[in-house]
Amino acid sequence: MLRRNKVEDQSSEAEKNRLSERYREYLTQKNKQKRNVFTVQLSMLLLFFILWETAGRLKWIDVLLFSYPTKIVNHILGDIMSGEIWVHIVTTVGETVVGFLLGTLFGTALAILLWWSPFISKVLDPYMVVFNSMPKVALGPLFIVVFGAGYTAIVVTTLSVIVIITTLVVYNSFSEVDGNLVKVVHTFGGSRKDIFRKVIFPASFPAIISTLKVNVGLAWVGVIVGEFLVAQEGLGYLIIYGFQVFNFTLVMSSLLIIAVVATIMYQLVVYMERKILLHK
Repeated sequence: MLRRNKVEDQSSEAEKNRLSERYREYLTQKNKQKRNVFTVQLSMLLLFFILWETAGRLKWIDVLLFSYPTKIVNHILGDIMSGEIWVHIVTTVGETVVGFLLGTLFGTALAILLWWSPFISKVLDPYMVVFNSMPKVALGPLFIVVFGAGYTAIVVTTLSVIVIITTLVVYNSFSEVDGNLVKVVHTFGGSRKDIFRKVIFPASFPAIISTLKVNVGLAWVGVIVGEFLVAQEGLGYLIIYGFQVFNFTLVMSSLLIIAVVATIMYQLVVYMERKILLHK
């Protein structure tokens, strides 16, 4: 009997070692693939900038229209040293963060309202479809007339881009929750509030968090469109101003700054998503 138990223990230990070894191999391959992907991504980016720089210096492209990387970087460094760029970055980032937070909040709240009241959902459904299909740039002049040519019109333009998308995504995640879970809570006498609190919201939480990543890009779109229309400062304003005075180095510099800041903001949201889902 003892010998049999000993053999079983040895077999179990061998199986654990085999699984551990396979798991280590899996992690090694996964890390290797991640490094390869990063290497290719970085190589593509470097190749793009090298070709662009070469084309600009050898006059293969019109430098007045397309500029080239070192000229753009020197322009950005000059603006940073003089301090002129900071007010534009702070303005645009501030508008983006406000639009992002309010758009996510209002969109989620509207999705909850639609789930809570099927009657309101049916009433608003055609209006939401129409509003979502409209190009938001076309609403810009209307927002300027109603809210004035300033900060509020830019934020409202951003909200018009974010709210409906957020509402549709979150409401769909509410609708896709397993109906059997809802029936269980309902069978035990749970109210609609209990169903939402114990089933709908927890099940939809990952979808809500994922919406944040989408909203980062939408917030930047809304703010830049708003600044195109009414702003006197901000990165969107610099793009329009550079286009008007034919300073395309300024346009490219603004686009590069937007790309860097938007990427940082996106990575912060991804980090926050990872932390929240890890502790949930």
